[in-house]
Amino acid sequence: MTVVTPPLIDKEEEEMLVPHSEFPEAPQPMEVVPAEAASTAENQQLEDPPSSRFTWTIENFSRLSVKKHYSETFIVGGYKCYHWLCAHFYMADTQHQFNSRESDWGFTSFMPLSDLYDPVRGYLVNDVVVVEAEVVVRKVVDYWTYDSKKETGYVGLKNQGATCYMNSLLQTLYHIPYFRKAVYHMPTTENDIPSGSIPLALQSLFYKLQYSDSSVATKELTKSFGWDTYDSFMQHDVQELNRVLCEKLEDKMKGTVVEGTIQQLFEGHHMNYIECINVDYKSRRKESFYDLQLDVKGCRDVYASFDKYVEVERLEGDNKYQAEQYGLQDAKKGVLFIDFPPVLQLQLKRFEYDFMRDTMVKINDRYEFPLQLDLDRDDGKYLSPDADRSVRNLYTLHSVLVHSGGVHGGHYYAFIRPILSDQWFKFDDERVTKEEMKRALEEQYGGEEELPQTNPGFNNTPFKFTKYSNAYMLVYIRESDKDKIICSVDEKDIAEHLRIRLKKEQEEKEHKKKEKAEAHLYTIIKVARDEDLTEQIGRDIYFDLVDHDKVRSFRIQKQMPFKAFKEEVAKELGIPVQFQRFWLWAKRQNHTYRPNRPLTLIEEAQSVGQLREVSTKGQTAELRLFLELELVDSRPVPLPDKTKEDILLFFKLYDPVKEELRFMGRLFVKALGKPAEILTKLNEMAGFSPNEEIELYEEIKFEPTVMCERIDKKLNFKSSQLEDGDIVCYQKCRRDNDDQCRYQDIPSFLRYVLSRQVLSKSHTYDDVVERVARHLGLDDASKIRLTSHNCYSQQPKPQPIKYRGVEHLLDMLVHYNQISDILYYEVLDIPLPELQGLKTLKVAFHVATKDEIVVHSVRLAKNSVVADVINDLKTKVELSHPNAELRLLEVFCHKIYKIFPPNEKIENINDQYWTLRAEEILEEEKNLGPQDRLIHVYHFMKDQNQNQMQVQNFGEPFFFVLHDGETLAEVKVRIQKKLQIPDEEFSKWKFACLVLGRHEYLQDSDVVSVRFQRRDAYGAWEQCLGLEHSDTAPKKAYQVNQNRHSTYEKPVKIYN
Repeated sequence: MTVVTPPLIDKEEEEMLVPHSEFPEAPQPMEVVPAEAASTAENQQLEDPPSSRFTWTIENFSRLSVKKHYSETFIVGGYKCYHWLCAHFYMADTQHQFNSRESDWGFTSFMPLSDLYDPVRGYLVNDVVVVEAEVVVRKVVDYWTYDSKKETGYVGLKNQGATCYMNSLLQTLYHIPYFRKAVYHMPTTENDIPSGSIPLALQSLFYKLQYSDSSVATKELTKSFGWDTYDSFMQHDVQELNRVLCEKLEDKMKGTVVEGTIQQLFEGHHMNYIECINVDYKSRRKESFYDLQLDVKGCRDVYASFDKYVEVERLEGDNKYQAEQYGLQDAKKGVLFIDFPPVLQLQLKRFEYDFMRDTMVKINDRYEFPLQLDLDRDDGKYLSPDADRSVRNLYTLHSVLVHSGGVHGGHYYAFIRPILSDQWFKFDDERVTKEEMKRALEEQYGGEEELPQTNPGFNNTPFKFTKYSNAYMLVYIRESDKDKIICSVDEKDIAEHLRIRLKKEQEEKEHKKKEKAEAHLYTIIKVARDEDLTEQIGRDIYFDLVDHDKVRSFRIQKQMPFKAFKEEVAKELGIPVQFQRFWLWAKRQNHTYRPNRPLTLIEEAQSVGQLREVSTKGQTAELRLFLELELVDSRPVPLPDKTKEDILLFFKLYDPVKEELRFMGRLFVKALGKPAEILTKLNEMAGFSPNEEIELYEEIKFEPTVMCERIDKKLNFKSSQLEDGDIVCYQKCRRDNDDQCRYQDIPSFLRYVLSRQVLSKSHTYDDVVERVARHLGLDDASKIRLTSHNCYSQQPKPQPIKYRGVEHLLDMLVHYNQISDILYYEVLDIPLPELQGLKTLKVAFHVATKDEIVVHSVRLAKNSVVADVINDLKTKVELSHPNAELRLLEVFCHKIYKIFPPNEKIENINDQYWTLRAEEILEEEKNLGPQDRLIHVYHFMKDQNQNQMQVQNFGEPFFFVLHDGETLAEVKVRIQKKLQIPDEEFSKWKFACLVLGRHEYLQDSDVVSVRFQRRDAYGAWEQCLGLEHSDTAPKKAYQVNQNRHSTYEKPVKIYN
């Protein structure tokens, strides 16, 4: 056996080179200084763990007489090691990893000595045994005590529930120092609130990542996005978030000193071209991009994807190009790059739609990417003739964003080398670890992995499994720009108000941390006063006297004498020591909590810690006191002496008309005195006439049921068993007209309050909504709408609970065979019964006067008809003229399925899965000729990777009036004018007749009307005119939405 013992051996400013893009000529927004040497943690390269092979030769083995035999020591990685042998057993060929928690191992792997002496086995030769051990000293990550900052110099981001996709992107952007510097230079003020300002929230996040010692929360940032808790538990697409976030930041930077930073870092340009083969005609169009989407399927590596990206397409046969003045021509179509950005973001198309299976699938194929990417290769075959060949497009890999999982979800993390050194780091939410280059590159290629054979001697077929963790997004930085991009970012780049704000936050955090560490040296003293009882009784509480969590608290050292604490109270509350008398609280057997007795002089001479131990018997960590104070004309006066005959009582007043309970004050009474002696005083305290008849009740307990009993005014207080700290409730004597009150006396009111505050599963629907409304301070409980909880999705159920739609609380909590403890509520602007009599529809209105769509909510009675919806919309929308007529359409998957007749009832219209669209009816549609037809026109494209018979609709469908005998050439002129499409773009469109998903291309000379049967305009069409768009040219980054999620998943949105 090998044993390891503790270690004995100690061991100048330039502009960024951006083709066709310059910094603003105004003063530079920020100074770009090359980054200094990396931190010590980062410079420590990940080395192979120290190891050593030690051979121990034992001679005269059979003559050993000791029970344990030790070898000489040997050193491995600074640790002293040695072997020892047990007298009865010997260890066979085996291996094990030792650690601090498991340092004793091996006995189950020992073999009998008889096997060792067996000459057939060959262990013992000439009475000599050779023991060999290979010891490797590894640094094992203890996930309980691991400190990312200490081990790597970096900190992670906390996951809010499903925000790993956002965390990996934020770490990538943060580690582009020029981007971080630009964020710091976005104007913010000390009056901004991080949760309401994206720039400030991002500045705060980056600052904490740079200077914090522990993982950083992202809640302020997501709140600034306008996200709620639901958004934080919804996993989205990191590529989509990247585009949306950069677009939002680009907009926020406008008009500031950092305007244009997003373009300077990420924007490149390519040229889409079409060249006719047989005539001299060329068409070129320059477009910008912020990231590039590269095909994974069918490509072995990044270079193959770029080859496919610039691949030339032949336009011939039925696919000829319509050239101006030349008609249909054979042509070549393709894309070439004019320039690449300094920071190149490559989005790998790991997710695509499978038409055969009608679902999204993840492509886990092996896909390689290089550490250095040369986009000038093969004599610049990716570059256009207009490209600046003096710029060297050689890139080095900066980040690898990884998705682990399938199409319906998974986990994101990132491999980043912040200063482009050989050291890689893995940023996995809160944890940051050093990693070898192989982990960041080869292991993220995807594909299949082969398990090692368990029986190499047999000719077994190796077992292979698909690797579901693979690269999803790559970030490259151009070599010639890396000194500008990987620049120095320090505190001078951060606004002073931000530094002050965040340092204050850090100080508060450190203060709380220190308080927690020193908690054992302090005790908390909570002091309740008459003011607290007045403020809380009848509002926050009804039973007992006070909520101790809402009274003044003092953090006092346990060794402080209590008399010194009284001095502290005098300073804080302005009450001289001689006027203070403190009472201890006591928990009674009936679970009530009342002032029990005043402190004695002996107790006040003790320390705070001693007093707490004695008074609470170690049951609580805090000392609770009641401060008795007598005021005359708002000034403290000396307190009367308290004798054994004096009883301190607290008084509450109940008003049955208002259903209100208030604290009236406290009085000392004599034990042998009778209630009649204080009736006048109680009336005075309540503002009643001196002779008002009142009833007295003692509040005894409230758990598990209310016990509040009438006090016999004829008996003395001692006979009524009243003592210090007891509560007396009183009210005016009941009269005949009190029958109109719901709760005529104090006991019935307190029973009502108890049932309202503590919900039972048997409580009715009305009980529940009334409790919620009262908690919220809402007068009308009918404005509360409840929704049950789905125990499986951990989300609210789609349909809320109808008004009195369930009988008891239990019915609201049951979900199949489970009972939840979660119930959701919302406050409506109108009562729920009234709302349930209404139908709410979301209608997208297409504004005729501008290219704009505005969504409106229409709320009408359920028996309303479509005409009522249209009339309501006319009061909300912008019309081209006052007499404009509207129609309501039903749209699904970019097709118009129905025009609603004005007399159709809205009760059965479903706007959850179908889009309701409203638009103006054009004048030409109102005056159709006898031979005219109103046809549907759809936009579509064919998927180049799928069956060419399969078409995909997209965009906004529309109606078109088709005149009898009209040719396609004539139709084109009117459609181009209607859609206002430029000639160059419009010339690329193809026109086809679509029937049941099949398409038949049309020629300019074709008479279009013969393809369409005459049909009622309010029917469902099987025929339509299709406008085909080619999808081979890349779109601008923000316009492309290659989302891996399902059709109905909520898209990423940043609202602020």
